[in-house]
Amino acid sequence: MAKRKAYLGVDTGSISTKGVIIDENRQIIARSYLWTEGNPVAAAKRVVAELGSQIDQAAVEVRGVGTTGSARRLVGAMLGAQVVKNEITAHAVGTTFLHPDVRTILEIGGQDSKIICIEGGIAVDYAMNTLCAAGTGAFLSSQAHRLGVEVEDFGELALQSKHPANIAARCTVFAESDLVHKIQVGYPREDIVAGLCRAVATNYLNNVGKGKKIVGPVVFQGGVSKNAGVVHFFEEALGQPVLVDPDGHLMGAFGAALLAADACDSLSDAPAFDFNVADFEFKTREVVCQKCANHCEVIVVYRDGDIIDSWGNRCDKGAIKPKA
Repeated sequence: MAKRKAYLGVDTGSISTKGVIIDENRQIIARSYLWTEGNPVAAAKRVVAELGSQIDQAAVEVRGVGTTGSARRLVGAMLGAQVVKNEITAHAVGTTFLHPDVRTILEIGGQDSKIICIEGGIAVDYAMNTLCAAGTGAFLSSQAHRLGVEVEDFGELALQSKHPANIAARCTVFAESDLVHKIQVGYPREDIVAGLCRAVATNYLNNVGKGKKIVGPVVFQGGVSKNAGVVHFFEEALGQPVLVDPDGHLMGAFGAALLAADACDSLSDAPAFDFNVADFEFKTREVVCQKCANHCEVIVVYRDGDIIDSWGNRCDKGAIKPKA
């Protein structure tokens, strides 16, 4: 009996690593969301192992792999990915597949945020904020810890507020100073939490969304999209509904899997993915090329001591070839 074809997508970020497996009908049949913990290789191994445990490997065969996120090249080399794409492309592909009429994608992750403008199902403009952590998932987590509140409870607590506090969240330093002051003068905790959620939405629109025409339908994704308080204040500021997909936090991985499926559908002889990737030892090393005046910093990836990929060279003199 022939195995069902499936496709794997992995999105490795600085805070979290996400993975999905989709079937031939582009439906998610396995999903994983784990913390990266500063080690993208180990995180990717854990995600792959968890995804593998969710499917019947005797009946399902992964025929293609796509990677995205900040560690996409490293994890792509490690998994033998056929497709390695940036986050903008992966998020746009995944979101437009599920929501064909989407016009604006808002995304707030652990340490960065982005906006993608869509026309006719194609990303035509975008902006990213990676310079300041204010308004990101990491920022909210640190403030939740300061308040003694689980970050998962932030949203519901914010919705209980009648008078959100004014929090200056344009910078983490100012925000934390403002937060401490509000605590010291006795503001109710729900008002402080609501103020933080509103500040996140306002900060995003004034910085990441600055100069962008935010047209509906609007889809909000990333880990912070699970915060009902931030969703509420986005809707209040934009004056329109903001859709949060149940799998919005996995959209980069989903998009990478879709791209892998499109790329591999015509490759009947492509080898099946081996879930025993955890058995291999992966290492990276930085090599400074001395063959020209560029002195490129070349990243080299090894699997069990053999070179499998490299990048960073700006000319062919610095190319380091994988072992044949």
